[in-house]
Amino acid sequence: MTALPPIMRTTAARLSALYLILFTACAVVLVVYVSSLSTRMLTAQTREAILEEVSGLGRAYQRGGLPRLVRVMEIRARQPGANLYLIADPSGLILAGNVESLQPGVLDDPGWTARAFTYRRFGEGESPGEKNHSAVAQIIRLPNQMILLVGRDLGEPEQFRGVMRRALVVALGMMGFGALLIWLFVGRRALRRIDSVSEASRQIMGGDLGRRLPVTGAGDEFDRLSENLNLMLDRIAALNEGLKQVSANIAHDLKTPLTRLRNRAEAALSRSADPSAAHEALEQTIAESDQLIRTFNAILMISRLEAGSSADSTEDIDLAAIVADVVELYEPVAEEMGVALGFKVAETVRVDGNRELIGQALSNIVDNAIKYSAEATEKPTVMVSLHTDAASARLVVSDNGPGIPAADRERAMERFVRLEASRSQPGSGLGLSLAKAVMTFHAGALELSGKNDGLSVAMVFPKGKSK
Repeated sequence: MTALPPIMRTTAARLSALYLILFTACAVVLVVYVSSLSTRMLTAQTREAILEEVSGLGRAYQRGGLPRLVRVMEIRARQPGANLYLIADPSGLILAGNVESLQPGVLDDPGWTARAFTYRRFGEGESPGEKNHSAVAQIIRLPNQMILLVGRDLGEPEQFRGVMRRALVVALGMMGFGALLIWLFVGRRALRRIDSVSEASRQIMGGDLGRRLPVTGAGDEFDRLSENLNLMLDRIAALNEGLKQVSANIAHDLKTPLTRLRNRAEAALSRSADPSAAHEALEQTIAESDQLIRTFNAILMISRLEAGSSADSTEDIDLAAIVADVVELYEPVAEEMGVALGFKVAETVRVDGNRELIGQALSNIVDNAIKYSAEATEKPTVMVSLHTDAASARLVVSDNGPGIPAADRERAMERFVRLEASRSQPGSGLGLSLAKAVMTFHAGALELSGKNDGLSVAMVFPKGKSK
């Protein structure tokens, strides 16, 4: 199989060639149809004109015989644009008319000539450059065996066919020129866009993960494709960065509890002679193992929610009831740590969500508020409130603890991030990241704010989700 030239390997060139072929075929069919139809119409008009001439000459022959027929024919033959008139003897010798010579054999058969014939008028000469005319005619045998020919020149139909042929050539030339322009200005521009996208893709695959596909701002399909692919690349980059951070944080944060587990197991073995000490060490090991299991469960839940797939179903739930349950659950803990825990619900707010996930997220936020505000002030207070506005339903947990600087609030919602440098407080740094994943699953947002001391964490449910 013959290989295509390089220029024809591009989609733009192939489309231009295909359109040119289609337009050429349509133009040829249209021109042939119009030319054929027009030729048939002109031929029919020619025959009607000849029949009218024959009818007039026939009436003249009936009134005055051959002499009158010749006089009438001579008069008509001298008029501008006259038809062909000829009277010949039975042998075919021309006796009168405006035709000097005919193609041989034309006068042999009476009736309409089977095809166009050539002739020459008087005074046209016989030089090689002069072309014989063509015509159609009706041949009539008179009662005295004389031959009458009445015909019409075909110059007008021939001129029309010539015009149509020239029009076809011009149309094909214009279409070819237009196809070339389309390829030059449209096809090559599209090829440059595709080449730039291909080049950017090669660089991304080569390791430049910060590179993005070019967007010209034209708003066409290439821009829309590039924008969507760039969003996908941003999402992939964010997931890769999160994976790197999670890997580093897991190695850092889980190393200490695993070391404690090993040390306590070793201590339990060394104190096998003292059952009470071994029992205490085993209890501490179990507690540490439970904390590790909770950490891994939180990691799995966050990953599942961030991936957009969760086996947990949603239903119509009452946020006020969830607030009441969580506050009741943490009241003993808050009382033990000297924290005043309260809640304020203005009205019943119903949303389409998952009760367990929202309850888990709210529990993490309340637990953090109690834990970090207990030792930060003489009168620690945590308030849970629920209210709605025109655009959303807001579930807010506020405390008067140390708060989080504005520059660190976004980072505080990442996995394993603990702003406490000493890491003396218990926890894994997954509470806010889990709450953020839960709100993303519910098409909401987690917002951190605060003035001076204290922090407010708002779980914002969009109005479309509330009922």
